[in-house]
Amino acid sequence: MSPRWFSWQTTDMTLKVFALDATRAYGERVAASLGLRLGQLEERSFADGEHKTRPLENVRGGDVYVLHSLYGDAEQSVNDKLVRMLFLIGALQDAGAARVSAVVPYLCYARKDRRTKSRDPVSTRYVARLFESVGADRVMTMDVHNLAAYENAFRIPNEHLQARPLLVDALRTRLVADPITPVTVLSPDLGGIKRAESFREALEARIGRPVDNAFVEKYRSADVLSGGRLVGDVAGRNVVMLDDLIASGSTLVRAAQACRTAGAAAVFAVASHGAFAANAARVLAAANFAALIVTDTIDAARLGAVPAGLEVVSTAQLFAGAIRAAHEGGSISALGDGL
Repeated sequence: MSPRWFSWQTTDMTLKVFALDATRAYGERVAASLGLRLGQLEERSFADGEHKTRPLENVRGGDVYVLHSLYGDAEQSVNDKLVRMLFLIGALQDAGAARVSAVVPYLCYARKDRRTKSRDPVSTRYVARLFESVGADRVMTMDVHNLAAYENAFRIPNEHLQARPLLVDALRTRLVADPITPVTVLSPDLGGIKRAESFREALEARIGRPVDNAFVEKYRSADVLSGGRLVGDVAGRNVVMLDDLIASGSTLVRAAQACRTAGAAAVFAVASHGAFAANAARVLAAANFAALIVTDTIDAARLGAVPAGLEVVSTAQLFAGAIRAAHEGGSISALGDGL
């Protein structure tokens, strides 16, 4: 099926929001921020491992948003969740929805955005084609690993939200309470330098004093880390390490060790997505962070490995605002630091 393009202007179509079971609690928070109730679904699993999902209410002519965060947990794999979301989008299109938007707080396979070895897959592009093939009219996500790759992968309208203002606000109180110790924002690898610089600028504006930058060299091949040279001044400073994703935690721990060796006063770890692997809680505990902050795009409780002292920032209002703006023909990019 070729992509369908719509003029996304103010509409009198009924706004409906659905969330699959694995993301239902998150979906309820988003719907509440919109002053709506979630649309009703039937989800059934069969003895042979197959499943079906169908809307239990009329969606004909509606402006429909499907919420699902695509990470693997103890109950469903990444692929399970992806297929369930695709099938629901297709069912909503078949049921006569005027347009269906995929709202994916955490987008799976976004890190596999280029070939690093001969004949590598470019999985980000393949996932985009799957959404397009079932009739998704728009996709919306937050803080993908490579924004350019995400934007180029989709031929349908795509929106990219940023957790930066939420994470900056979560740090502000702690840093303002210590006006003497200087602050540095550090990227734990070379690939995150631009992301860290944008965060540094926002944090500097929010706390009203200069914030410096630094980075740690890191190289990964076949899931083996190397490197570790710290570039920048962190001695006697509060260091804020920023990443888009925490999985095993090893990248942040290596960077934290480098900072402590260089004399950092305290190390804070901040990330958009907390996709904590099985041993992440134990690995991260060794770093003794002053704070460990992520958003709720991934439900750490469903992963069964919640690091001690974890602080989770809600993104429900952010996504609710983006959904409302899309429905009413407003500017999603204007949400930005205003949230």
